[in-house]
Amino acid sequence: MDNQKRNRLLAVLFVGVLMAALDIAIVGPALPTIRDYFEVDDRAVTWLFTVYVFFNLIGTPLMAKLSDNWGRRTIYLADIILFAVGSMLVATAPSFAVVLLGRAVQGLGSGGIFPVASAVIGDTFPREKRGSALGLIGAVFGVAFMIGPIIGGVLLLAHWRWLFAINLPIALAVLVLAPSLLPGQPASKRRSFDWAGMLILALMLSFLTYGLTQIDSTRFWASVTGLRVWPSLALALILLPLFIFLERRAADPVLDLGMFTSRQLSLASLLSFGAGLGESSIVFIPALAVAAFAVTDSTASFLLMPVVLAWAVGAPISGRVLDKLGSKAVIVSGAGLLTIGILLLSFFPQSWSLFFAAGILIGLGMSALLGAPIRYIMLNEAPTEERAAAQAVITMFTGVGQLTSAALVGAVAASFGGGVIGYSSAYGVIGLVAIVMIGLALGLKSRTAELATLAQQETPSENSRIAIESLQ
Repeated sequence: MDNQKRNRLLAVLFVGVLMAALDIAIVGPALPTIRDYFEVDDRAVTWLFTVYVFFNLIGTPLMAKLSDNWGRRTIYLADIILFAVGSMLVATAPSFAVVLLGRAVQGLGSGGIFPVASAVIGDTFPREKRGSALGLIGAVFGVAFMIGPIIGGVLLLAHWRWLFAINLPIALAVLVLAPSLLPGQPASKRRSFDWAGMLILALMLSFLTYGLTQIDSTRFWASVTGLRVWPSLALALILLPLFIFLERRAADPVLDLGMFTSRQLSLASLLSFGAGLGESSIVFIPALAVAAFAVTDSTASFLLMPVVLAWAVGAPISGRVLDKLGSKAVIVSGAGLLTIGILLLSFFPQSWSLFFAAGILIGLGMSALLGAPIRYIMLNEAPTEERAAAQAVITMFTGVGQLTSAALVGAVAASFGGGVIGYSSAYGVIGLVAIVMIGLALGLKSRTAELATLAQQETPSENSRIAIESLQ
């Protein structure tokens, strides 16, 4: 595969992931407008995010496993089509219920876009270029959160529906360009799908998502013991043994539990959860700024720019360093930078200079954790026929970490009375989690051991051979 064709493939993947990532960032400015347009309350409008996140979590393992069985091209295009259909439903919605339906379809489609794109990189890029390619894809999220609110504000001047209609021409461009670039897979390689395992996993994620999102951080213990929270979390826990039972007996499980017998994959999953905790805690930086510096809410939101800019710049850099030094060096460095940044917010919350320095360190740290390195580990360690499913594990653990962090930070902040003391205490707790992540990262394979694993992949499997041949 020549460099020109590889670059075109990467561009198509980049645009698809960017489209899905932007749809989270650009919705924020429109929430009050959508609320007033359909005459719903603030609690109802938050379901625009909750429904999207929930179906994204469901779509991630479903689409990833289908792409392992049916081929990357088929499922990636199906994901783009689903996302476009969902966008059209929202853009033309006559009622708020249809808006939520559209967001559900969007979330289902977007769930597969990133893991399938990562698996395509593993299938088609040589090992010495995988880190750089994953780094560019990882930079999408920094770019999306940097330009998303700006694009959202501009489109909002015309009408809130344009925030979703804008996805249609982007999706059309991807659908035109992708078929000739993405690898396929013949029907003879398709396997029976583990629908029972998928159903139980979906129910587990449903109860977990609902329970965590219903926690009221201002009255944490009262809400946790309420009927909206603890029954859902208990049901998720009860279903876990049943899911393990089914997956151990499935001919082709939706989630191969054998992957977790690998120390490297288990550590990568735990690091993903921690990275999700760190990422979601960033949302509370504006609240800390309001309390610490007495700035307005709008001004405080701009104080996230150091984080976002550092993330966008750091992701491709960490990808390049990854190809040279390996995943352990990059992840340990990223966890270290994140720890220093978080602890600066905890110990020196009212220093302007340290506040900005903390934002830069947090952005650089997150770019090395949620960008290429952990996904690189999964590409190297997981069997070729399970590459997309392994990428889905990363996405799911990150998502659960994000949901947990929102409840954790809010609860700690509220228990200390809010304000500067409350949020600085909450960041102290996240800092402890980041320190644990450093310890986990130190347990990863050395570069020498990682190269030995990569060398074992030099003889391509049948699926890899098919993927490569389809691009030649």
